Amino acid sequence: MGDFLKHECGIAVLRLKKPLAYYHDKYGSALYGFQKLFLLMEKQHNRGHDGIGIGGVKLNMELGDPYMFRERSAARDSLTVVFKDLMDRYHGVCERRGIDPEDPNNVSRYFDFGGEILLGHLRYGTSGEFEEGSCHPFLRRSNWETRSLMVLGNFNMANAPELNRTLVDRGQHPVFGTDTQTVLEEIGFFLDQAHQNIYRKSKASKVPGTEIPGLISDRLHMPRLLKKAAKIWDGGYAIAGAVGNGDAFVMRDPNGIRPAFYFENDDFIGFASERVPLMTVFGLEKEEVSEVPAGHVVAIKNTGDLTVERFAEKRPHTPCSFERIYFSRGNDPDIYRERKELGRLLSKPILKAIDYNFRDTVFSFVPNTADVAYHGMMGGLREYQRSAVKKEVKKALKDGNLDEEKIDDLILHNWPRGEKIAHKDIKMRTFISQEKGRKQLVSHVYDISYGVVEPGESLVVIDDSIVRGTTLRESILKILARTDPKKIVVVSSAPQIRYPDCYGIDMSELGKFIAFQAAIDLLKNSTRASLIAKVYDECRAELRKPAEEMRNCVRDIYEPFTAKEISKQIARLVYPQDIKWKGKVEVIYQSIENLRSALGSNCGDWYFTGNYPTPAGTAVVNRAFIQYCDGIEGRPYDLGL
Repeated sequence: MGDFLKHECGIAVLRLKKPLAYYHDKYGSALYGFQKLFLLMEKQHNRGHDGIGIGGVKLNMELGDPYMFRERSAARDSLTVVFKDLMDRYHGVCERRGIDPEDPNNVSRYFDFGGEILLGHLRYGTSGEFEEGSCHPFLRRSNWETRSLMVLGNFNMANAPELNRTLVDRGQHPVFGTDTQTVLEEIGFFLDQAHQNIYRKSKASKVPGTEIPGLISDRLHMPRLLKKAAKIWDGGYAIAGAVGNGDAFVMRDPNGIRPAFYFENDDFIGFASERVPLMTVFGLEKEEVSEVPAGHVVAIKNTGDLTVERFAEKRPHTPCSFERIYFSRGNDPDIYRERKELGRLLSKPILKAIDYNFRDTVFSFVPNTADVAYHGMMGGLREYQRSAVKKEVKKALKDGNLDEEKIDDLILHNWPRGEKIAHKDIKMRTFISQEKGRKQLVSHVYDISYGVVEPGESLVVIDDSIVRGTTLRESILKILARTDPKKIVVVSSAPQIRYPDCYGIDMSELGKFIAFQAAIDLLKNSTRASLIAKVYDECRAELRKPAEEMRNCVRDIYEPFTAKEISKQIARLVYPQDIKWKGKVEVIYQSIENLRSALGSNCGDWYFTGNYPTPAGTAVVNRAFIQYCDGIEGRPYDLGL
């Protein structure tokens, strides 16, 4: 509860379909596209705080003039800092030259991002360093427009070591430590091949040298070369890119793990990681925004023509369920409905936990992202109580004893009562420190609403998910216990997180999961302790097989226990030991069945079930268990064993 999860970024892409003068006349500014890019990124600020980057491509530039631009920053509040700095620099140039900054010709000539293609990226790092050099977009320059390439994305390649070996075997010199560089080089390799093939054929056909660049640009077909590049990728990704000649693309992994949306109208083509930012920034209806189909690339030719082409064989659709539960902003109509349903479906186990006693129970939520699930939970509880009250009223009417006191007793004094209990009263993000400083920070992030819960009452608090349990144990339970409730019921709208993610979420080390810790404790305190060593040996054996033949051996760790048994052990592990409070703690998790009921049967649930959608995922979970047993820290998809 309250554990901060990081995920792999947000993307924003904007293609202007008209000259800058058109936007100046219609919208009042030749910088209108640049302003929209800022808004599109700002509306996705929930998707990245480690840094930002923007890129731009100008079409039809004169020979010798620059046409491809990039700006990146890992500074605090980098989004505002970068955009303000760029505008200040441009206005400074205009002031020195004595020219109008709003003149479309001046914007095109003197402002780096006064071009037709604009790309933006917000970063949460799951690989690489937390510095400017690790921020997207990554850039590959050439004195040929058709070989200059810029790439950014929301992705993680689970088979990064294998990808690097492919580059090495090819004779390249990859930069290890980030799969973004690997993706850039793989696309660049096939871009070079396509470029050279067209060049050789043109020379053989005696095409004049001055005409060859235009011929290459016309014949370059990005979907075809992206299909070749993606053959060896195993992961979740939404990757965007632009070539120096003005071709651009956005592609989504074959399982649809990472999200991407787009729209096209007479003035713009736009892409984002979420639907609602496009709707808000461009005033669109839901139906006007399309989802980038899984396994497809949406390509924009330098002419502005848009095509949608498949680049990979169809696979089971397994979009990341954490996008629905936690990451994406809750004002998307579908996500709002699903989160409410997740909360509603928890009402039955909650009723059992409080012995159906609303009179002595207070309901709340932590953190703020859980508020939609909270409203769904309260709706489910009220739905139950309405039915119960209706039966009691009918019975009282039949018996002739329905008076004012009875009405008060049935409804006013026994109705689900919601309160705002915990507050983030200071602007402190626990992710600004690494694990060593986390414990010191989390105990100061939340504060309590005093006088709301009476001593002896039960307190029910819902969260999106309980991953590590660190904040719950070190901070929230200690704070909630100050009200002296007889019982604290902690509710997770997500199921138990049992397995690592390797497709974008920063939760890959098994030993940090509270559900895994609980299962290991249960094994060690029983006659089944030898199972740990057995699973270790089996994981070793599986890793000697091809990835597509491996099985998830870590499932055997959980097999002896029911979900309720693990939840009970979690409650013991998160119980704060260094306080005077002696009440009870109960932990309730969402069931897998309810998750699928709320989100749909094809939601990606590998972190809950161990059903990985790609072969590399199974390899990662086996490798993660070996690392845990050997005491090796680090992401199991970064290290080879």
